[in-house]
Amino acid sequence: MFKTFETELAGRKLVFETGKMAGLANGSVLVRYGDTCVIVNVTASKEPKEGVDFFPLSVDYEEKLYAVGKIPGSFQKREGKPSDKAILTSRAIDRPLRPLFPKDFRNDVVVVATVLSVDQDNSPEVAAMIGASAALSISDIPFGGPTAAVNVGLVNGEIIINPTEKQRKESDLTLTVAGTEAKIAMIEAGANEVPDDTMLEAIKKGHEEIKKICKFIEKMKEEIGKPKFEYKSFAVDEDVYKFVEENYHDEMKEKVQEVDKEVRDNNISELTDKIVNDYTEKFGEELAEEHQADLGEAIYKLEKKCVRDMIFYEHKRVDGRKLDEIRPLSCEVGLLPRVHGSALFTRGQTQVLSVATLGMISEEQTLDGIDTEESKRYMHQYNFPSYSVGEARPSRGPGRREIGHGALAEKALVPVIPSEEEFPYAIRVVSEVLSSNGSTSQASICGSTLALMDAGVPIKRPVAGISTGLVTNPEDENDYVMLTDIQGLEDFFGDMDFKVGGTEKGITAIQVDIKVDGLSYEVIKEAFERTRIARKYILEEVMLPVIDKPRAEISKYAPRIVNTKIKVEKIKDVIGPGGKMINKIIDETGVKIDIEEDGQVFIYSSDQEKAQEALEMIEDIVRDVEVGGIYYGEVVRIMNFGAFVDLGCNGKEGLLHISKISKERIKNIEDVLHVGDKVTVKVTDIDEQGRINLSMKDLAGEQ
Repeated sequence: MFKTFETELAGRKLVFETGKMAGLANGSVLVRYGDTCVIVNVTASKEPKEGVDFFPLSVDYEEKLYAVGKIPGSFQKREGKPSDKAILTSRAIDRPLRPLFPKDFRNDVVVVATVLSVDQDNSPEVAAMIGASAALSISDIPFGGPTAAVNVGLVNGEIIINPTEKQRKESDLTLTVAGTEAKIAMIEAGANEVPDDTMLEAIKKGHEEIKKICKFIEKMKEEIGKPKFEYKSFAVDEDVYKFVEENYHDEMKEKVQEVDKEVRDNNISELTDKIVNDYTEKFGEELAEEHQADLGEAIYKLEKKCVRDMIFYEHKRVDGRKLDEIRPLSCEVGLLPRVHGSALFTRGQTQVLSVATLGMISEEQTLDGIDTEESKRYMHQYNFPSYSVGEARPSRGPGRREIGHGALAEKALVPVIPSEEEFPYAIRVVSEVLSSNGSTSQASICGSTLALMDAGVPIKRPVAGISTGLVTNPEDENDYVMLTDIQGLEDFFGDMDFKVGGTEKGITAIQVDIKVDGLSYEVIKEAFERTRIARKYILEEVMLPVIDKPRAEISKYAPRIVNTKIKVEKIKDVIGPGGKMINKIIDETGVKIDIEEDGQVFIYSSDQEKAQEALEMIEDIVRDVEVGGIYYGEVVRIMNFGAFVDLGCNGKEGLLHISKISKERIKNIEDVLHVGDKVTVKVTDIDEQGRINLSMKDLAGEQ
């Protein structure tokens, strides 16, 4: 049955339609926010997925270019693989939803959000996040929501909920907050060095709107929601867990306490083999085979319990650190001889190599999406090869995790990148994870800052990144222990990975992954304080002693830039018919040239003399021929009465009469001039028909 539910979000109408489309999905909602329309469909398999020990949730955010009246530019003229923006939105939808499904649920669940129409003032990402929650809530799929989400901006010091396109361009903050009625469930932010207290206030204001939408979805659920279906539980067998815990608790606790990740993994592997062998000997091979999955789950559960109990009750970490202690840090710059900038940042057993490359403005990344952003000049990419965790897997290109971590580091650094006017280069930084034991994305922020300074990029201030973790008391949500600088195991078994990048002045990026049903304001406030202190320490004690400011000169292997500005109407003269003129300059000098629409000309070359030569050629082309002007030209034709000279001004020629060559009488012009000769001449006259008369004699008289 078709139903419409209408409310308001940030002063604009928000409408949910259901029962009209996609009737075979478990749940379907069409969200209309202004003229933005997103349909979200959720489905679940009838049976659990075989052979998995996790909840198989899949989220796809599909950008359709017809939503903004575009035809795809690919050969097939259809949408190809998802854009980075679409992948990041899929992750943003996933993160607040995943913790709200039952822990023992193993059925496939697929969420598909398809963007049908886009009004740039009303975010399709927000519509998709809210729609996913609504569709799951009214479906028969077991789900503990609802959740909701908003964007938050900061314009001239004022916090704005769901800013319009114009407000987003002026905003110092791009914040996405998701949550339940009670708590914050997800934070994603890019910011221009926003202070901690302002960021917290923005999160709180966003949550006020989230509460209203959650209440509204709850009413929808009460009116049209389906009963949740029964599912097969994959909770660990209690008898198996009891056997494992009673017999191996102390040994497990001892085995996990190890600084070296590889040694610790080997310890757990050996203990796992021992537990399986002991269980087989005691209960027989048949029962051991039957409970193989339960044994693995029970061992995992015991390891998790030991790690969490040590942290929560003893305030003791597996590598012996204090709760607020950062792992050993080191860094160095200038490792690679031919690249434009490089740095190695090491945090414990996590190690990231970042490499910076400077290029022409025309080499910036072109974007083909459903928003108004068409290109980006600063690009950050993150690679996570299998060898970084000691595994033997072939590389298959970047996955969603790599794209997400690269985007986080990019957000962290964008606010300190100099403007195009200050530094007219496209900038690419690639972070190669060489070894991973947690917090690789934050190490890539630090390493990339160093690589940029090593490349001579005049960044405004250095940026550092750090993450905090959380272990909560399941009996009391307000009772928790927070950890600074979490390693892989603490991320894996903990309840939170709260990543913050920023400068000494404030926050530039946030990404928060949560495994519990949400965070209180108190936890967020403490996480901000912990990360602020840690960032300050990393910047002052580790990074700045190695390189305290950007290098004064860029690498000798990086292209130098000579620039000028020409009249817009002269651009066509510099390019020439079919690119003839500009290609001639490039061929003769070996430079690269960018010409902007406003007449800015950038000449790139590692040879300063060649760049200057190209500049002079361009200036000759655009220079207007004026009476009294002195030009260095080339003889192109010889006549019995004189020579025609190309003045280098977009092919303009002038006549050098035989009588104007020298004060001495010349009988035969070919006695003194030949085609191809270079001569300096003065313009003596331009007649009404535009014919130009030249003189060498008058110039000699001046000299």
